[in-house]
Amino acid sequence: MTHAKARPAREWAAESVFRPLAERLVPPLARRRVNPLHVVLTHTALGVFTGVLLRRGHRVAPALLLQTKTLLDNLDGQLARATGQTTETGRYLDSEGDVIVNAAVLIGLAGRWGLPLTLLQSLILSVDYLWERDHRAARGEVFRDPPAQAGDDPRVLSVLKLVYGLYFTPQERVLGALFERRLRAVTGGGPTSADHFAYTPRAINRVAVNLGLSTQLLALGACLLLRRPHLYLWSLPGQALLLAGVQLWREDQVRRGRQPHPSYPSSSG
Repeated sequence: MTHAKARPAREWAAESVFRPLAERLVPPLARRRVNPLHVVLTHTALGVFTGVLLRRGHRVAPALLLQTKTLLDNLDGQLARATGQTTETGRYLDSEGDVIVNAAVLIGLAGRWGLPLTLLQSLILSVDYLWERDHRAARGEVFRDPPAQAGDDPRVLSVLKLVYGLYFTPQERVLGALFERRLRAVTGGGPTSADHFAYTPRAINRVAVNLGLSTQLLALGACLLLRRPHLYLWSLPGQALLLAGVQLWREDQVRRGRQPHPSYPSSSG
């Protein structure tokens, strides 16, 4: 039985490599009543340690540790859904833990340039989040199921929400406003439901989801094993340019959908 979230597109690295491996760990951990939050904290700590090793010049061990981190990152959500332990706290903690790890890893690799690269990587991942959200909204689908459990510690949850609001929310608002502004520019200011549908084809999700975190860390691990970590660092601007190209393509899809179809005179026999 699979515990993966249904998404409009699938990330190859997650679905073909990490999720199947994580799936095997769900039953034994569920029997032992392992708390998914502990899994989140474990892979966050593992990722930060990886960043320390990278800063010290190690390459092979960090490459392997990053894949372990990704395996556990794919595991926590599956375990939470399988055992009915999804919580708001877990969702916020997972997202923010990933940012901490990404910052530690990129600073370990690039020093002071690690922070702007972390922001660029976050923007790339936010595009995936927003394009899936908009895809579902255009089709009247539920974007995120409500958590199965309540009773989060209000103090912990309020801190996590504050951090999310300071880091992620500005990115989502800026990108979301940009995408909406581009749609209004294409449609002359009044997009219809058909325009929103054309603006959010499944194809854009296939591109964005395959720039997800599982793919990012798998690619970085490969670059580390090849002793070419700079290839991954340079790939981040390239990924941003790719998404910009996809944005232009989907704008063109809306324009094409608005073009009047040619009428043909009926033939008389």
